[in-house]
Amino acid sequence: MSKFILAFDQGTTSSRAIVFDQDGNIKSVAQKEFTQIFPQPGFVEHDPKEIWSSQSGVAIEALTRAGLGANQVAAIGITNQRETTIIWDRKTGEPVYNAIVWQDRRTSGMCDRIKANGHAKTFLDKTGLFVDPYFAGTKVKWILDNVDGVRKRAERGELAFGTVDSWLVWNLTEGQVHVTDASNAARTLLYNIHENRWDEDLLKILDIPASLLPRAGLSSEVYGETLGKSFLPRIPIAGMAGDQNAALFGQTCFQPGMAKNTYGTGCFLLMNTGETAVPSKNNMLTTIGWRIRNRTEYAFEGSIFIGGAVVQWLRDGLHIIETSPDVEDLAASVPDSAGVYFVPAFVGLGAPHWDPYARGTIIGITRGTTKAHIARAALEAIALQSYDVLHAMELDAGTPLKELRVDGGACANNLLMQIQADVLGVPVVRPKVTETTALGAAYLAGLAVGYWKSRAEIESQWSIDRTFEPQGKPDQIEKLRAGWEKAVKRASRWEEAEA
Repeated sequence: MSKFILAFDQGTTSSRAIVFDQDGNIKSVAQKEFTQIFPQPGFVEHDPKEIWSSQSGVAIEALTRAGLGANQVAAIGITNQRETTIIWDRKTGEPVYNAIVWQDRRTSGMCDRIKANGHAKTFLDKTGLFVDPYFAGTKVKWILDNVDGVRKRAERGELAFGTVDSWLVWNLTEGQVHVTDASNAARTLLYNIHENRWDEDLLKILDIPASLLPRAGLSSEVYGETLGKSFLPRIPIAGMAGDQNAALFGQTCFQPGMAKNTYGTGCFLLMNTGETAVPSKNNMLTTIGWRIRNRTEYAFEGSIFIGGAVVQWLRDGLHIIETSPDVEDLAASVPDSAGVYFVPAFVGLGAPHWDPYARGTIIGITRGTTKAHIARAALEAIALQSYDVLHAMELDAGTPLKELRVDGGACANNLLMQIQADVLGVPVVRPKVTETTALGAAYLAGLAVGYWKSRAEIESQWSIDRTFEPQGKPDQIEKLRAGWEKAVKRASRWEEAEA
């Protein structure tokens, strides 16, 4: 009987499940969007129960579409939106508050105070991360400090914290397993990436009880088995990585210097740096790529908070397109953006700026500006933000980028990919299987149970759909970059910092 791998891809706006065969090909897919909750400006939340119900539902749907039973699933791999923070009751499994999403900026003032107290270098040295609202640690502290009774319950050991991977495993195993992997733990501001352990000094600074924390495991190991009537029983849960780390693995970027960009809600660029946690001099994050067989491999990361979400805003906010794919034809109807720049700092700016107080800006508008120019400027913004990050990575790595491997929903936009190649000046390579986030989770799970024997076997499966070669004229590209730099300065620190 043929066996398959089931990958959970729990994202920011939807939950998906994908069934992969032994050749790394997709056999079936199921997807369900879930509610985005915006209690007030800068706050972004999800209902943890809806995350679980949507993810378990699409998993069963994907298996049903593929005509598979539980006995035909060799393992489950999980990849997830990172940094999103959930705290729940260990006995009942009830969340104490909504999930605080990675995009949420409510802890900006808290981060400012931590930095003012001189702790920024401690966090950077131990975690490779900047003190920023993006990461989970300050979200945990916010829940402990602001939800009635939660801190006392946490101090009594009654509560559990986890990123979304931990929450899914807890539910899959009916509360038997409380675990995360190193790649997710590395995004919490609580994990020492050099010593691979939760760090007592960081927990003390943030006043977070250690009893809340999951076990930090490998990215490829059998964590437990599915239990209960609500899900297909006795399937090993065997691979886990944050979505961007999983995509780097799924793109088979196994050698130092190889890089990928995932064009999702945000854009996330990772470059493999091997077994060395290289400190960045250019505002990149140093993070764990994955941990397999007690061998830790590291990466540079640059996070762009608003990538594909800018296209969603053109659709849902401005209503200048009906569907997201419509943006390509609209943007292609003009030869350029006619001097219009769009800085989509809706929730601040990520790497390399790290400015939580920046806000969205459209600049350079004239009477001749049309919705097509704004659409083109939106696509250029995605590419230009990516250039800023990759240029900083090149400086840190000391070697020029040879090519950029791409994935995520927006990489299907050929115009965007061509603009990206032009702006970068290197080939942009799109693989045949662009679901590399889920594929990476599948590979990690498959390696743990012997479904795939080696990385070499995995590497042989990666194949190219299309390569976009740079076509831009150097003077025009330089002008575009210079205008972008000016526009970013206009958008920076628009909001006043909290006192």
